Amino acid sequence: MALYIGEQGSPFAVSLAYAAFSFGLFVFAPVWGAIADITGRRRAILIGTAFLSTLAIAPLTVTASVPLQIACRGLFAVFTAGFQSVILTIVSESGGESERGRSIGFYSSARSSGAISGRLFVGYLVGLLVPTDLYLVVVGLGLVATLLTLRIADPTPPSEETLTTGRLLGEVRGRLLPGGARRELFERTGLGWLYVGIVLRNMTEKGFISVVPVFLVADVGLSNVVMGAVLAVSPAVRVVSMYSFGRLSDSIGRKKLIVGGLAGSGVQALVVVLALVPDGQLARIGISSTAFVVHAVTFSMLTVGTIAFVADVAPVDRESELMGLRSTARGLGGVLGPLLVGVLATRFDYATAFVCTSVLAFVAAGLVGRTLTESFSPE
Repeated sequence: MALYIGEQGSPFAVSLAYAAFSFGLFVFAPVWGAIADITGRRRAILIGTAFLSTLAIAPLTVTASVPLQIACRGLFAVFTAGFQSVILTIVSESGGESERGRSIGFYSSARSSGAISGRLFVGYLVGLLVPTDLYLVVVGLGLVATLLTLRIADPTPPSEETLTTGRLLGEVRGRLLPGGARRELFERTGLGWLYVGIVLRNMTEKGFISVVPVFLVADVGLSNVVMGAVLAVSPAVRVVSMYSFGRLSDSIGRKKLIVGGLAGSGVQALVVVLALVPDGQLARIGISSTAFVVHAVTFSMLTVGTIAFVADVAPVDRESELMGLRSTARGLGGVLGPLLVGVLATRFDYATAFVCTSVLAFVAAGLVGRTLTESFSPE
């Protein structure tokens, strides 16, 4: 989508598509989390949101104008916000307390395996298919994924409580503006500051990701196929690193992984800028790939550490809520970051935008390092 919009619009238009996606996560993650916690019917939500997120892309199989692509990306996020929050709760509970990190790492490795295929093939298909046909491929894969969710078992018990509009609005308001006993957990564990750190980190990370395909092609000078291969480096490394850090988090705890992962986003944004320095194509490809190795390792550290931390400190009846707030924090950073990068890149250039926003990730690492209380002590 970034390449298609980049061919027709400005850097700001490219970043706006990712901002629309992040806005959907930001707004609807707490809504789906509330529905899951009130009803306890996580499996039904999982199946429904998988199917609806696929339908959200379907209009692009007919026409793929820039406004419609941005709108469909935002609508896709509305439903994938529910899928993400619920699947993480199911996965973390399946592992139990002693092997939660390992379970999360295994799930994340599976996600990365899918991302490898997507990023490798997109560079090839984008030059082979017209946009509407490529989006048809995406819809087909989404329908297959929906069928596979039918075989997922939910280890959490259903609730007997009734979902009403008033109850839902009250729960969502309590999640976005927690008070009393709800807020005490945030203050005692440092969870509130962790969410702030995720917002800052995602301003760096999602601003970077929203425009980096265009940067690699237009500024670094890579072909579409090579660009796709470079983007595939990160999920390829994550297949191993997610599972490895999942096991490591059960050995050394969560905080070290979280802080390292936050700082790594700033490092990654700086490394990719260095790809502009050498004149040789191979050197530029090597440096660009190195940036995505850094991304894979630090993303794995942060993802595994954060999900395990939230699962450690969350009461059972608030786990979807707190997992959803993680998506909310990521979504808020994902709205602000691409817009900031889009403005800076339009006013200056992509490299300047990456350097400026890297500072936010380093601030996030320092803030969380000072405030977070370790949640897991290995025996």
